[in-house]
Amino acid sequence: MGIFDFLSGEFIDVIHWTDNTRDTMVWRFEREGHEIKYGAKLTVREGQAAVFVHEGQLADVFTPGLYMLETNNMPIMTTLQHWDHGFRSPFKSEIYFVNTTRFNDLKWGTKNPIICRDPEFGPVRLRAFGTYAIKVSDPAKFLVEIVGTDGEFTMDEISFQIRNILVQEFSRTLARAGIPVMDMAANTRELGQLVGKEISTQLAEYGLAMPELYIENISLPPAVEDVMDKRSSMGVIGNLNEYMQFQAAEALGREGAGAAAIQAGLGAGLGMQIGQAAAQQGPWGARGAGPAAVPPPPPPIEHVWHVAENGETKGPYSKAALGRMAADGALTRESMVWTPGQDGWMRAEDVAELAQLFTVLPPPPPPPAP
Repeated sequence: MGIFDFLSGEFIDVIHWTDNTRDTMVWRFEREGHEIKYGAKLTVREGQAAVFVHEGQLADVFTPGLYMLETNNMPIMTTLQHWDHGFRSPFKSEIYFVNTTRFNDLKWGTKNPIICRDPEFGPVRLRAFGTYAIKVSDPAKFLVEIVGTDGEFTMDEISFQIRNILVQEFSRTLARAGIPVMDMAANTRELGQLVGKEISTQLAEYGLAMPELYIENISLPPAVEDVMDKRSSMGVIGNLNEYMQFQAAEALGREGAGAAAIQAGLGAGLGMQIGQAAAQQGPWGARGAGPAAVPPPPPPIEHVWHVAENGETKGPYSKAALGRMAADGALTRESMVWTPGQDGWMRAEDVAELAQLFTVLPPPPPPPAP
């Protein structure tokens, strides 16, 4: 190796950085003890900034572009070194490349619930989570305040601190906003803007900016959400009495065995009421003056009927409904009917309870008057 080859290997004449990662924020150019050649080429790509640190002091900052490292474009370095106009010697300096692009889709969330006072529900506990984006707005300040002498600084090293600042400002903003819980979903964008505005001043002290902040969800505790779901269900049901009547009608509309079970249950309930009344009166009445009055017999249980038509079973119908059907001609003497407790299907005219429906029909109307 010749003397000139040796000397050329001791000097650096091309300085650049190609980032192959997704989370590197700052990377120090490794010169391995070599000096930087005067007039060397510095390439700063879009989304980067180059910061020179000379003997522990912050020097020049270069934005994207191609530079020849000379005294005319290194004013701070020239001042620090007291270089004269004819300076041509190599120099030593640390060069930090700073990634100024956005770091997107960073997660944040409240570790503990936030206690707020809601105008409708009173004190409530809320949780929230979302995403944000961060970028370096002032490379020199970021290098001095955060990075220091770290040769490779990644996003993970500062994300925890940013999340703490973000959650603190979100909690304060949410507590002061006074937005009802039921309206928060419609105001997440406004809340995000308020939090971003509050946090921007503090991040600027680190040389950072937060161009985007999204609130994906604000939720209540599961127990409170269950109560709200029940409340919503009651609102959908509407009139409770009408809903209960509808449920009873659906129960009657099931198979005949179900209807028979309902009738049996009603009969058993009436029997229990009669027995309780007799036990309270005793064999000689309340005062022992004589036999207690015999309670009236229970009212007869009205049957419900099913009608077979074209191979299908329809019903159940009450006796009054069958009377209307007989008047309209939908029920005839030959119609096959069945009720719980009846032994098989029978013609309507063969059932004593229904035969009278066909005898009380009015006669044909008289002819119109001439």
